[in-house]
Amino acid sequence: MESLTKNRQPVATLRAMAERAYGAGLVPAGDDWVSELGHGWFNAAYRMRLRDGRQAVLKVAPPPGVEVMTYERDAMATELAALELIREHTGVPVPAVHFADRGRDLCDADWFLMDFVNADNYGMIRDTLAPAEQNGYDEAVGAVNRQLNQIRGRRFGRLDGPGAASWRAFFTQMVEDLLGDGSRRDVDLGFAYADVRAEIAEHAGCLDAVTEPRFVEWDLFPNNVMIRDGRIASVIDHERAFYGDPLIEAIFIGTGLPAFGDPAAYLRGYGRTELTADEHRRRRLYNVHLGLILVIETAYRGFGSDHADWARARLAEAMTAGAIKG
Repeated sequence: MESLTKNRQPVATLRAMAERAYGAGLVPAGDDWVSELGHGWFNAAYRMRLRDGRQAVLKVAPPPGVEVMTYERDAMATELAALELIREHTGVPVPAVHFADRGRDLCDADWFLMDFVNADNYGMIRDTLAPAEQNGYDEAVGAVNRQLNQIRGRRFGRLDGPGAASWRAFFTQMVEDLLGDGSRRDVDLGFAYADVRAEIAEHAGCLDAVTEPRFVEWDLFPNNVMIRDGRIASVIDHERAFYGDPLIEAIFIGTGLPAFGDPAAYLRGYGRTELTADEHRRRRLYNVHLGLILVIETAYRGFGSDHADWARARLAEAMTAGAIKG
């Protein structure tokens, strides 16, 4: 997928990275040992085949000259921290990290190498599966998400940052950061920025029910799930993780935004059948937050007008949902 944030590198640089991580003797001659992985919206990613038969994935962060959204800054550090937490505290399968480099002497950005997962991307093949298979995998995703949410943090916020004392403080700052991002690029939300701020402020009281910081994957969509032999082989792309309210997870989006599909199977796997009235109030705020991301990122990634129109429609759904008293 095309995005302005993808920091593609010449083969000579890719070779130098592989040699630093594995040694020159394991890097094949020629150019056919490395190829770009096309899916993904943010980082550049490459598949590498080494002389000893191992395969690896290289991820390269966006270049410093490309402006990213506030919440995406230092995303690679977040992913590395998330991978370590997941491997230490859960049984959720994730790629092992082989080598990470933040020196920026071989290229202008952070990069790391990890396991190549030889499996199918669930998001890519989901529509080809029978409904029963889809339900089975969706339930498995819900169960994985529940495991991830069992990781506890000390404060709300970034995995590697100082954090905030309350969920309300961190969430409202996330929204404010997004609105600042949108203002800098003069992004048309379909609503006045002041109206979005007022909507969040009016209902922010419902966020105070969240008192325990939990690990939130946030980006656990089917495209970040790898499947093989009827099971989840790995969960990938963890750069958006933080400590917050598990209800903000992607598996709950469909409870308020039908365009994201029926969440019933995910919720069964998670161990939930329905949300309470208070949870629906929080979930609506999270859908506004998601809608802002979808709209504003179009300017930062260089997406086309069709995607921008679709994104504004999702924000409008969240903003105009039934009246809620927080």
